[in-house]
Amino acid sequence: MAETVGFASGDAAAWRAALAAYDRRLAALDKPDLVAVDSFYRHDLPALLRCRDPDPFLAKPELVRLLQWKLSRGKWRPRLMDFVKGLDDAVVETASRKAFAALPDLRRAITELTLLKGVGPATASAVLAAYAPDVAPFMSDEAMLAALGNAKEYTLKQYLSFADKLQAKAKELSIGEESFTPSDVERALWSSAIASKSPASGNPKSESKMHGKRKR
Repeated sequence: MAETVGFASGDAAAWRAALAAYDRRLAALDKPDLVAVDSFYRHDLPALLRCRDPDPFLAKPELVRLLQWKLSRGKWRPRLMDFVKGLDDAVVETASRKAFAALPDLRRAITELTLLKGVGPATASAVLAAYAPDVAPFMSDEAMLAALGNAKEYTLKQYLSFADKLQAKAKELSIGEESFTPSDVERALWSSAIASKSPASGNPKSESKMHGKRKR
C-alpha cells in the first residue's frame, strides 16, 4: 500500500495507512527535537489538559512548547515565538480557559485565543486540537491545501471552512470498527503530503538506510 491518500478518497484503510505512517515520516524529516516535541503535543499535553477538567487551561510554558511544535513541523517564524514568550502567564491561562469553555463553538473558541499577541487562527487551532481532537483539527498548510485547495489564507473564516471539511471527512470514514477524528484526518493528510514532497519518507527501506548513515 502506498500509505498516501487524497482528500476525496473514501477508503478508510488507505487513510489508516497514511495515518500509521505519520511517526515514520515525522522522524524522517530529521529536525532537531521535532520527535520529542511532537510526542509532548500529541500525548503529554492532552493528558495535562484533561487532568484540569472541568476548568481546563493552557499554561504559558505549554503554549511556548506547542508553538515550538507548530513551527518545527511547518515553517519556522521566530517573530511569533518572541511574541508568545512575552505574554503574561495569567493572560494565557484566562484566554485558554475561555476558549476551552466555548467548545464546541469553534468561532468563539478561536476568537478568544487570537486575542493573545502572536497567536493566530492556526496556532489557536493547535491549542484546541490538543484538548478536543474530535472537534478541532490543526490548521496545517498541508491539510488546508488538500481540503481547500490553498493554504494562503490564515483567517477565522478559512479555519471554520477547513474544520467543517475535516469533521465531515472524519464522519464519512468512521464506519463499522473504524473511528477517525478530524485531527486524525489532518495528520493523515500531512503524512501524505510529506511523502509526496520527499519520496524517501514514504519508503521504509530508504529510511532505514538514511537512519543507518546518521549513526556515528
